[in-house]
Amino acid sequence: MASPEEEAGAPEVLDRLLSRALRETGAYGGGVYVRSADGQVLSAAVLAGVPSNLAMPWARIGISASGPLAEAVREGRLVWVGAEGELARRYPRLGLALPYSFALAAAPALSAQQIWGGLLLLWPGSHPPVIERERQRAIQRACGYVGAALRRAAESGRPVLPGTEPRIMPVPRRRTVTQAEATAAVDFAERLPEGGCALDLDGRITFITPVGAALVGSDVLTLLGARPWETLPWLDDPVFEDRYRSAVMSRHPTSFTVRRPDGLWLSFELYPDARGISVRIARSGVAAGAQVPTPAPTATPRTETGPTRAGVLYQLAHLAAALTEALSVPDVIRLVVGQIAPSFGAQAVVLLAAQAGRLRVRGHHGYSSQEVAHFDGAPLTPDSPGGRVVATGEPAFFASRRELGDAFPGSMADDGNNAWAFLPLLASGRPIGCCVLAYARPHVFGHDERALLTAFGGLAAQALDRAHLYDTKSGLARSLQASLLPQTLPVFPGLQAAARYLPATRGMDVGGDFYDLIRLDDTTAAAVIGDVQGHSVTAAALMGQVRTAVRAHAIAGASPDDVLARTNRLLTDLNPGLFTSCLYVQLDLARRRACLATAGHPLPLLRHPGGRIESPALPPGLLLGIDSAADYQAVDVALPPGAVLALFTDGLVETPGTDIEDATADLAEVLSAGDHDLEALADGLVRHARPSGDRRDDTALFLLRPAPP
Repeated sequence: MASPEEEAGAPEVLDRLLSRALRETGAYGGGVYVRSADGQVLSAAVLAGVPSNLAMPWARIGISASGPLAEAVREGRLVWVGAEGELARRYPRLGLALPYSFALAAAPALSAQQIWGGLLLLWPGSHPPVIERERQRAIQRACGYVGAALRRAAESGRPVLPGTEPRIMPVPRRRTVTQAEATAAVDFAERLPEGGCALDLDGRITFITPVGAALVGSDVLTLLGARPWETLPWLDDPVFEDRYRSAVMSRHPTSFTVRRPDGLWLSFELYPDARGISVRIARSGVAAGAQVPTPAPTATPRTETGPTRAGVLYQLAHLAAALTEALSVPDVIRLVVGQIAPSFGAQAVVLLAAQAGRLRVRGHHGYSSQEVAHFDGAPLTPDSPGGRVVATGEPAFFASRRELGDAFPGSMADDGNNAWAFLPLLASGRPIGCCVLAYARPHVFGHDERALLTAFGGLAAQALDRAHLYDTKSGLARSLQASLLPQTLPVFPGLQAAARYLPATRGMDVGGDFYDLIRLDDTTAAAVIGDVQGHSVTAAALMGQVRTAVRAHAIAGASPDDVLARTNRLLTDLNPGLFTSCLYVQLDLARRRACLATAGHPLPLLRHPGGRIESPALPPGLLLGIDSAADYQAVDVALPPGAVLALFTDGLVETPGTDIEDATADLAEVLSAGDHDLEALADGLVRHARPSGDRRDDTALFLLRPAPP
């Protein structure tokens, strides 16, 4: 049973629930994700046991994306990836970015028949390929706790919302260590003849012995807080960073051997756990107790040749995989500015977009707000480096401040940097902006590095263009859908009505489900619901035509069967190549009667005041748009006060692998026992039919109830 504090859904409660999930399932790390308001995005609220540099590219996940967590939430089930190679086989893009040995479970956080988020858990690669029943039950319990906390937070008016970045929760220590023990541990490590250091999960050195620092040719103060492969040039190779990533993700000890610039070979043994990595450093092939060498002078200074080609290609592969999953322009910008600088050894980066003849800052890293203001609003003219790059589409490289000053006098304020790369962002052959990389020291850009930087600019531009198109299509789809459906339902003194429309969660195409409520006179109204075949702008446009035609014929006084026949003839003449199902109901509120006619649409459900459910027997009728001579028949039924007539499209009851008659019968049971309040009843029916939030088809629901006299 959740405590009152857990029920409140405070953010720190998610930390405790995640910690509890790790403890009860034996996972070494994972995260809690929450759904966006529109249900289309999962955002990490809290993470534990995973490096931020590996987790951040997947801090936001589209529900329609290819991945275990998105699949788990879409389908409302536990997804287990345990066997070696299974991640790469089932999710190749994720497998490319994380080619390590580990097992994972992803599951929806479900509460009250609704999915509020998701839980992701990780285990070492040594875990059995098949999940055990007890562990599976522990995961389901944890998901229930998380779902309940998120639901109660939302119901209390204080929903848990993710920040700009997820909180990184430290994994609790196995035991409390006193100051005396900590000092004794340092003394113990420094007495050993071999070197040692500790890395946090992000690969930064948190502790190193003097012997370890001497072995790598540096000193303790220089190394603390740095990543070895960024501080020691001879470790700047993707193989060594990959060993660290492998140890962190698989939780398996690993090792490698490397030669210092002076020819001395060193062995590194990595021993990971949930809090970091312990590293043993020794001379390769030399027994313990051998004399520690003095630091080699050539090993300490950092060269200015930049990162290795292999290292950059490694980083670009990871960035490319992450960019393919980026949902929106802000997601792409965050990934680009956060990863390009360390990938290419730059001090700072600014991403600029061409807008109305000027360059506008869209993201930056390594620059202060005051420094980056110099870039914002710069005119797109050839007398500035950014303007010329955008105008010509050619990159520009300046190895020193003098080179930049000679080419563009007075173009740059003194920001403390001494070399720059200006990369054009070209999408489909057109410039959309530029990316500026700044280096702290003079930097000679070799031919290979220039080619890689230029390729990166193209990669970033394509991702930005794709994300912008996604954002635009999403906005247009929502606007078009909203414009074609009623904004509000008209109010009738003798009728209560409630409607729900849920667009499909797969893809960005617009669906063709529609509904409408039409005033005919003071005591007569017409209700219509329909479904145009397909998901496209064409389907949405045809939906608008059908709705308009039905409304026009209804207002003109046509009977229900004649409304469908006339609309059918119109669609047949238009010959759109799409068919439409439609159910038309004429409500006589004075006589408490309803006259119904259908054109191949799912039959409605009628709940009588006592809770009994029936489905009026209607002649099926041919879909609209097939045969211009088709006839339709109307059926008259009683509609007593307090009865509820439920009209719906097949998206509410049609699920792959489920018989539609069984699904309709289940819906009837929920309708029978449902809430008396019409709005609450509509919410309950939708939650029952779509608990996972995954909709392969649009869904429309229309409830009608005559008011008591």
